[in-house]
Amino acid sequence: MTMRPAGRSGRSASGDPVAPDEVFAVVRAPPAPPVSPVGSPAGDVRAARREQLRELRRSRTFVAGVVIVAFWVLCAAFGELIAQHDPLATDPLNALAAPSADHWFGTDKLGRDSFARVMVGGREILVVAPAAALLATAAGTMLGLVAGYLRGAADDILSRLFEAFLALPVIVFGAVLLTALGSSRPAIIVAVAIPLSPIVARSVRAAVLAERELEYIDAARVRTESTAYIMVREVLPNIRAVVLVEFVVRLAYAVFAIATLSFIGIGVQPPTPDWGRQIFEHYSLLGPGLLGVWAVGFPVAAIATLVVGISLIVDGLTDVLDRAQ
Repeated sequence: MTMRPAGRSGRSASGDPVAPDEVFAVVRAPPAPPVSPVGSPAGDVRAARREQLRELRRSRTFVAGVVIVAFWVLCAAFGELIAQHDPLATDPLNALAAPSADHWFGTDKLGRDSFARVMVGGREILVVAPAAALLATAAGTMLGLVAGYLRGAADDILSRLFEAFLALPVIVFGAVLLTALGSSRPAIIVAVAIPLSPIVARSVRAAVLAERELEYIDAARVRTESTAYIMVREVLPNIRAVVLVEFVVRLAYAVFAIATLSFIGIGVQPPTPDWGRQIFEHYSLLGPGLLGVWAVGFPVAAIATLVVGISLIVDGLTDVLDRAQ
């Protein structure tokens, strides 16, 4: 902004009188036109993300998976309000009853309402499984970044460790660790996360190997950026889709692993309602007739539908992300 003074006589350069409030005329530069974010790198990224979200909302597979998972989350959160009975209340005189108007899913061997126990039976799984999947994804992503970017001796050592853990089944490792540490919630999370981490690490390593050869990585090296900066600020944002898909896939594995640990009797302990524990307590009653079939069948169906819902989310995510590449 510049100030243009009027003449000393109070007249303008043309000789016309100047009003007192016009002694100084303010000359302003015209305002700059607004810059549209579209076309800039940040704007392009935001536009691409909005388009991906729209595609996810249009994906029937993804929406169906979200609906199934959301249903079980709501049941876990508000199961006592949905069910007509206390999931811990016993009625030995009405044990192993068939489904009826009073007990929609029948009763278990202690006379507890199976519908109430199924409604809240996913509560522990839906807390522990996401925590285990998140821990496994975080650890696996860090290890995969280091192995894939550094290569050399670090890659060789980490790859051998990945192979060693992958040779050990998740259930076997979890059973050994929980037998030693007890069946507390943190122990279950760690027992499931550790054997899942190498699987995530191998997928992340493969993605990093492809990214490290691209030009933007060379440009970062020319700028003398540190190795940690390049891995975290340059490579990691560009493999975000791989990490997201890995998290959801490992979530399905974690659900199944936790249910299996409860089934073999070393996961969630009674009297806490749990799908895997319900199967463990009643599978020995299966035989001729329908004795025990209700107490086993409904928890099995609950686990199956939850895993299917997560798998549908994975399929929807994968389809959308693949089209974006």
